[in-house]
Amino acid sequence: MPASVLLLAARVASLNLCTDEYLLLLARPQEIASVSYLSQQRDDSPLWQRAKGHHANYGSFEQVLPLRPQILLTMGGGGRASSLLARRMGIRSVDLVPPANIDDVATNLRAVAGALGEPRRAQPWLTRLEQLRRTRPARAREAIFLGGGGRSQSPGSPGVDWMRLAGFRQRPLPGGRASLETLLVRPPEVLIESGYRRGQVSSETMWLNHPIVRQTKARRLTADGRVWTCMGPLMIPEIERLRKAAR
Repeated sequence: MPASVLLLAARVASLNLCTDEYLLLLARPQEIASVSYLSQQRDDSPLWQRAKGHHANYGSFEQVLPLRPQILLTMGGGGRASSLLARRMGIRSVDLVPPANIDDVATNLRAVAGALGEPRRAQPWLTRLEQLRRTRPARAREAIFLGGGGRSQSPGSPGVDWMRLAGFRQRPLPGGRASLETLLVRPPEVLIESGYRRGQVSSETMWLNHPIVRQTKARRLTADGRVWTCMGPLMIPEIERLRKAAR
């Protein structure tokens, strides 16, 4: 039997929200051994319904070990220790790169598809990404990405690169945050507001409901803040959507 056929039957466990995204998008249900509990939360992942049918873990390698996965997906940080343990137990570990730019997302897509034994599974996503790059708007409108408490995107972050693909130029802000004074005195052309946990009551969401924010002269668009957490492949449909909304 060809090695690729054997790999297709591999069971894969993912230990965090960001690696879950790649697994849920590229793997067949029977290939998924476990995903993190965060992926099963509506407030944290657009893929929560797809994730609900799978065993949930809290980021611990010990929790997925009884499921006997053949492959473990990790991503930096504490995932390195889990990766080391997995290798010692004969489990293949695929440590994805925390995206520092859009190219890293493409690299991760190829890595997961390759681990699943079918590199072509990444191709539809790579094609859409290449299409976004080819059709990037010639003019980038000045914009501010606005999250809870005024959090925004800092220069050099992958979020700034994704915004540029959508046709927006993130205004540099001190400390990566927008102030109410900035929005009042010098509003951007476009305000991209994160919808992350907007239904919850907190000091950060209350900040977004301030009259200055609500009455800004900037054109307002809403971002799905859940996908901006990981800046992974779900940013591709997000950017496609923002482009259409901005027309």
